[in-house]
Amino acid sequence: MKWIHIIAGLLAIASGAIALYAAKGSPLHRKSGTMFTISMLFMTSSAAIISLFLRTDHVNGVAALFTAYLVCTAWLVTKRTVQESRALLQGFGFAAALLGVYALGLWFNFLADPKTLVTRSSPPQALLVFGTLSLVCSVLDLRMIWAGHIAGAHRLVRHLWRMSFAMLIATASLFTGQMQVFPTFIRKSAILGIPVLVIPVLLVLGTMLYWLGRTLIKRQRAALKPQVMSK
Repeated sequence: MKWIHIIAGLLAIASGAIALYAAKGSPLHRKSGTMFTISMLFMTSSAAIISLFLRTDHVNGVAALFTAYLVCTAWLVTKRTVQESRALLQGFGFAAALLGVYALGLWFNFLADPKTLVTRSSPPQALLVFGTLSLVCSVLDLRMIWAGHIAGAHRLVRHLWRMSFAMLIATASLFTGQMQVFPTFIRKSAILGIPVLVIPVLLVLGTMLYWLGRTLIKRQRAALKPQVMSK
């Protein structure tokens, strides 16, 4: 199980990097995106099994389940309409709500008694972050289901931020969460004062913000065009 997790994780980060920087909609983006989705599902499912059943680690277990949810819902929005995937969306939204309640429950229990939380290397504060995000995502799912459709820039933004955030979690888990697997000289190296192992995380974050900003700006320009033409 451990080797499945490691191999899938390396494939996910490699294919995710290609998908993140490739032109959106291009054959390279689609193929690398498919590989990223498959690899991430293997990685997160193995991480969840290891964390929740083989060696208890509440934080990693929550992170793995939340990441799997992001990947599944990001993939689904590009493959099916809201009406076609209504049942699946309801299931994912309900699962996200349960995960949020579970994570926040662990967090509040930890505040009351730190001994109730079993974690190895991940900070307990991650439970607050993932729990809150899970509930927010569940509300967004409910809103989309209620609207009955999603299209254009909204559809792209949903796909982009969820896939990119899943990539961000995977990248941070490897480069900053598993620093011990890297040689000492790499762990101690820095460029312009920034630790080398933090740079990949910042690159993913910056690229995610770039694509989201570009998509939203295009949407705004498209919305303003009819108004300019009418004048």
